[in-house]
Amino acid sequence: MRKGYLSEYFEGVAVKRISAVEASPERSNQHEFNGISELRKLLGLNRRIFPARFLYLMEDEGGFESAEGSLTWYDARENHPSRSEYRLYFPTTSVSLRLRERDLLVIGKMNDGGLTVIAVEQGSTLERQILWLFGLPDGITQRFTVRELEQDHDVRIGFAARFILEELGIRIKETDGNYLDLLVRKFNGQFPGTAALSEMARETCRDADPGDDPDGTIISWMEQELLLFTTLERHLVSLELRKGFEENVEGFLKFSLSVHNRRKARAGMALENHLEAIFRTHGIRYGRGKITENRTRPDFVFPGIEQYHDPSFNSGLLTMLGSKSSCKDRWRQVLDEAQRIKQKHLFTLEPAISTNQTTQMQAGNLQLVIPQQLHPTFTVDQQNWLMSLRDFIVMVSERQKLADIINLP
Repeated sequence: MRKGYLSEYFEGVAVKRISAVEASPERSNQHEFNGISELRKLLGLNRRIFPARFLYLMEDEGGFESAEGSLTWYDARENHPSRSEYRLYFPTTSVSLRLRERDLLVIGKMNDGGLTVIAVEQGSTLERQILWLFGLPDGITQRFTVRELEQDHDVRIGFAARFILEELGIRIKETDGNYLDLLVRKFNGQFPGTAALSEMARETCRDADPGDDPDGTIISWMEQELLLFTTLERHLVSLELRKGFEENVEGFLKFSLSVHNRRKARAGMALENHLEAIFRTHGIRYGRGKITENRTRPDFVFPGIEQYHDPSFNSGLLTMLGSKSSCKDRWRQVLDEAQRIKQKHLFTLEPAISTNQTTQMQAGNLQLVIPQQLHPTFTVDQQNWLMSLRDFIVMVSERQKLADIINLP
């Protein structure tokens, strides 16, 4: 196990397609996964009952089902001198009832000894992300393919890997105590507003160069802000836990929900803050969060909202950019914004978006903008279509210059 690598969380994974028999809830309360001979590499040769967490993940925003249970692994012919017949049984749960033929099934053996069982809709973005994360081919069959991470595919957890792991409910344990005293002093032991924390992230991320490398910079700034946030969050949460909760369970649940909501809400706003700083560096004019038709508020309109509302301004020189730290199905919201602008642009940090989704984006006249460092998580055909942040900045700068020339007195 190496810190900062996949093997810090997983000993290995086994991946297959769900068969029709496995997806049938009518058989019994105990179901058997098929095609398991390869699992001996991961689960061993002895009978074991593994504690397990079950997840079913869907394409829709926030769509998931979870359950706790166990998996039973044993050799049905363990007393036979020369034959073995291994079986892996799973119970009926709210997750198993959702299984559909051809869904992707992932069984991860965790370093705490338990198993995480994840089923994902076929053709979904999360399916594509999991295959990329574990270095698996597209042609997964109904027999398990096993990856023992330290031997087969142990990779350093960069931005894309962290993003996917957190989508799977595996939180990366990353803090830096060197920043804690500074954070506590600067913000008086409280959580600051997002703009203030974003500014501190940029100030303390000294290797970033928004002028020469906007793509690498946006990732570095987001990683730094997350590091600062989790460092302060861990400190403040630990203080709260030491106090206890007067309302016991209800008080704890309320506090837990507030922590979760705060973490979720900050990512999108932080991304807008850092994009804005990059645009300023490049001398790009813009309007942020300004009202267009039907009270919609595009994240960014270029060169500004005044030009957008001026009917004499050439609409071909207008640009809009939506900003979403993760897409899911929320990218469709951008299509209804800034109706004067036919082609929409959307910036996101989500890696390995499915071909199904990007095909729908193209059909909706939506251009995806992704940091260059994340392009390798997409297929070759997708990469030929994607824009980098640098590409987008060049395009907007050229339109801005042309608009200035046209409007010369």
